[in-house]
Amino acid sequence: MISMKGHSSRVPGKNLRPFLKRPLYSWILDTLLNAKRIDQVIVETDSNEIQESVQTLYDLPVFRRPPELVGDHVPMNDLIAFNMKNVPADVYVQTHATNPLLKSETIDRAIATFLENIDSYDSLFGVIERRTRLFWPDGRAINHNPDELIPTQDLPPVCQENSNIYVFTKQSFAKRNHRIGVRPYLFSIDQWEAIDIDDEIDFQFAEFLASRKLQTSGN
Repeated sequence: MISMKGHSSRVPGKNLRPFLKRPLYSWILDTLLNAKRIDQVIVETDSNEIQESVQTLYDLPVFRRPPELVGDHVPMNDLIAFNMKNVPADVYVQTHATNPLLKSETIDRAIATFLENIDSYDSLFGVIERRTRLFWPDGRAINHNPDELIPTQDLPPVCQENSNIYVFTKQSFAKRNHRIGVRPYLFSIDQWEAIDIDDEIDFQFAEFLASRKLQTSGN
């Protein structure tokens, strides 16, 4: 499932904005459609323009948000619950239009990892492993001893949620009304692949990486 707003305060119109001459959202839709373990792709939006664009380029269901789910402060989990009512399934996958570099193979691997470990974990979400010295605002160290300056590559990893992929069941979502369950699997994704476009610098950097990737592959 993909949720897309028409309005974006930090990158105006980013979901429809050309990204290497194509709408940004089209990159993740193509990725999902090429994933072998995805049975159905759905789009949900509050925007006439996005709906028209998707329905012009793709043969996909597009659901319109009801008025109570329109706005900048609507919790994502409320949108997920709305989509789940529209499309019943046992296992759901969510990602975002702002993840244009995410690979189909990574999505397939995440789903396979979740299904292989479903007896131990009730959900999965993507993370970036950081090995760097982190501090709380008051100066307390988070993941290291300031008196022992060991090489950063030897520090224990701290996992940062990257907003790239979430895998969960209808049962796990029902328990918490949340895409992350009580026993989540933290699925590591390469930091360059996992770029999430949140501001203008992110957009330009992701577009640069995508262009370099296309040049390298010869496409």
